[in-house]
Amino acid sequence: MPGSDLVRLRLALTAFFALDGFVFAGWVVRIPAVKEQTGASASTLGLALLGVSAGAVVTMTLTGRLCRRYGSHLVTVVCAVLLCLSVGLPPLTHSAAALGAVLLLFGAAYGGINVAFNSAAVDLVAQLRRPIMPSFHAAFSLGGMTGAGLGALVAGSLTPTRHLWLLAAVGLAVTAVAGRALLRIEPLTPADRGREQTETPRPDRRTRALVIVFGIVALCTAYGEGALADWGALHLEQDLGASAGAAAVGYSCFALAMTAGRLTGTTLLERLGRTRTVVAGGATACAGMLLGALAPSLWAALLGYAVTGLGLANLFPVAVERAGALAGPSGVATASTLGYGGMLLGPPAIGFMADWFSLPAALTSVAVLAAVATVTGFATRRVG
Repeated sequence: MPGSDLVRLRLALTAFFALDGFVFAGWVVRIPAVKEQTGASASTLGLALLGVSAGAVVTMTLTGRLCRRYGSHLVTVVCAVLLCLSVGLPPLTHSAAALGAVLLLFGAAYGGINVAFNSAAVDLVAQLRRPIMPSFHAAFSLGGMTGAGLGALVAGSLTPTRHLWLLAAVGLAVTAVAGRALLRIEPLTPADRGREQTETPRPDRRTRALVIVFGIVALCTAYGEGALADWGALHLEQDLGASAGAAAVGYSCFALAMTAGRLTGTTLLERLGRTRTVVAGGATACAGMLLGALAPSLWAALLGYAVTGLGLANLFPVAVERAGALAGPSGVATASTLGYGGMLLGPPAIGFMADWFSLPAALTSVAVLAAVATVTGFATRRVG
């Protein structure tokens, strides 16, 4: 493929990663308002959020096949359209059951686009032979920071309905531009290669086990991202008395720090190596989340959120890359599915723990799983 096409492909994929973060963050900063609108308790809100998880998990198991048949580029564009249209539906609901139903569609689109553009990005990383995967995830974080920042600005002036439909319109415009560019470029892994793929030897049992281990590292770290996205603002507002706008800034701090960490991710990986990057990142995230969850003041909690984002920044991209190095695209798919499953299943778990104990106590589970990722990264240092 010509170098100019590779550049255009990288730019288009970067735009979709950023769009995904922008739309997702726009939704999560309005969760407190939607919770109040539906009259849901913490546990029933957790069950409603399970709709996102269920839709995503089901779609993730099918997206790999769709990418093989139709190509990852087409699947990315279709899922982006569905994601933008479905983000405007939650504020139209007035019960937890209805909210869960529309979040099922939102989760399906979210899960599909994440598997599709990660598959395309992994193919591009292999083609370029450079560890640039963190740069794509930096775009996701930058989009999240922008979406959360916009939410903070309009929280007092726009209703959730107007805000989220504005996001939908912006998202569809970006999809029209980036999607046109993406569809003009042939996927690096062509569609309709089922026969060739069936001839590829399956990974042995040890390799499959290691892929699952790296998937668990991705799950542990993405759990923290999902928890802060869905519950971070509510913790600041409910437990620390922050205003709606100040609470929305919490996710912006987290996303900004994660963006900075991922923008320097390629350099860190080239200088420190994967094991040191994972161990240092996991330990940093553990300390940061303990501060963010247990701090008695808003500013200390915001600092904790930022430190957590900096620590978690490169753990997910490294885990996915290591799984891909062991088992190719199937390893990437497994690790990505487990990782995003952690992001989507974490928030409902936080909801139940918040009802059983308290929301600050529930958020310390993010620190525990960051510590697990740290230990696992060190234990697998000689693999791959």
